[in-house]
Amino acid sequence: MKRAHILQELREIFGPHGVLWEDYHLLLYEYDASIDKGRPDFVVFPTSTEQVAAAVRIANRYGLPIVVRGAGTGLSGGAVADQGGLMIVTTRMRRILQIDAANLRAVVQPGVVNIAISQAASAHGLYFAPDPSSQKACTIGGNIAANSGGPHCLAYGVTTNHVLGLEVVLPDGEVIEVGGAACDWPGYDLTGLMVGSEGTLGIITKAILRLMPTPEAVVTLLAVFDTVDQASEAVSAIIADGTIPGAIEMMDHTAIQAVESAKRCGYPMDAGAVLLIDVEGLPEGLEDLARHIARICEHFDAREVRIATDPAERERLWSGRKGAFGAMGRLAPSYLVQDGVVPRDQLPRVLRQIQDIGQRYGLVIANVFHAGDGNLHPLILFDERDPELTRRAVEAGAEIIRACVEAGGTLTGEHGIGLEKRDLMPLLFSPADLETMARIKAAFNPENCLNPCKMFPSTKMCLETWSRRKARMAEPIRYRAAPSPTEMEEELWI
Repeated sequence: MKRAHILQELREIFGPHGVLWEDYHLLLYEYDASIDKGRPDFVVFPTSTEQVAAAVRIANRYGLPIVVRGAGTGLSGGAVADQGGLMIVTTRMRRILQIDAANLRAVVQPGVVNIAISQAASAHGLYFAPDPSSQKACTIGGNIAANSGGPHCLAYGVTTNHVLGLEVVLPDGEVIEVGGAACDWPGYDLTGLMVGSEGTLGIITKAILRLMPTPEAVVTLLAVFDTVDQASEAVSAIIADGTIPGAIEMMDHTAIQAVESAKRCGYPMDAGAVLLIDVEGLPEGLEDLARHIARICEHFDAREVRIATDPAERERLWSGRKGAFGAMGRLAPSYLVQDGVVPRDQLPRVLRQIQDIGQRYGLVIANVFHAGDGNLHPLILFDERDPELTRRAVEAGAEIIRACVEAGGTLTGEHGIGLEKRDLMPLLFSPADLETMARIKAAFNPENCLNPCKMFPSTKMCLETWSRRKARMAEPIRYRAAPSPTEMEEELWI
């Protein structure tokens, strides 16, 4: 009966084509680009802030947990409805509301695809700098939620450096605005707090973004090395030299094999590693700077350095990097990608550890990553249909993250914590740190209705909260995944 009432109320707001509730439709929304799964009970497609707020109020009345999803390209399980409930999909909120060229601003809805912002701004000689590899598909709402990065964030910063203000629907349905179009905003940095909060504090319905002038000239270098160590040392030397390229990306031998087979973009198949480097700026002197970087690479035994100034050649070289994750399908049916960060001078040691971890678990690991800022992307190749291989892949991924933290790094550079790394948070944060963050979350999300049991370690409080909320439902919310079954099995599976 409750389910019928919920459906009726949702259809009154979203119409017959704006709500999904049947299992064969919900199957399409039980996963993102991670390996976690969880089926929602209802999926809605708002087109306005008012509809988002209305959906939140309905969910509150019936005790439904709420998960927000964009394009489903997230890699940490942050948009997976592992507790069931209501999923709010923002892909129909795809309007670019304003391009303010005079003030270098864009105002957009959360469902706008990342690359569409730059395309809309290009007529004014502007672009949006953060460029995740999935930028042709991922949406800005998800980028903000996860504080996404991208190859060119080495020089220009990640998403938080380009978000000036937000419109947010709070867990009780109230709509607030934080930050704004002005350069400086007094008081607490609530905009910065929302960016990277992974949907646990509020639902983003509008964003004011910083635009940047398009570089007048770009030169791309491809440096070819026999070993990963040589390439890693060259990266550290380039940065230590005081030169900050727009991007420095690295691929190891396994990744090169897959990418070149799929894309035919000109990477030497026998190379141990390649660096893809962009230098940007004024045309005058840019080629001299490129040659200077080439000499640094040669000092570290690069066997070849190509300098591409032709746009077609640049596009061909970058197509390999942008399509690298998809190319892994040539090597294995599935992959698990991590995104730990390490200090640049620790790259050689940690990359050797990653290969050792792969050998111990009997798994092939390819590396494609943002070498300039030490943001690793080891791709653990396996077959998801094999439970034993899946278990080993997950354990290997956790061990890689531990190695990153032990090297002085962190858990994630851009993918977020989500479900995947929530129980690894104590590797980096003390109990006092986690308690402080829990208090902030409780101030915004006291009933834990937004993205519950994500981002923070599984706790008795998290599970008890949902046991109480479930008891208020005549038709129970499905609890499909136990975050810590050995500790809380009886309480969770009721």
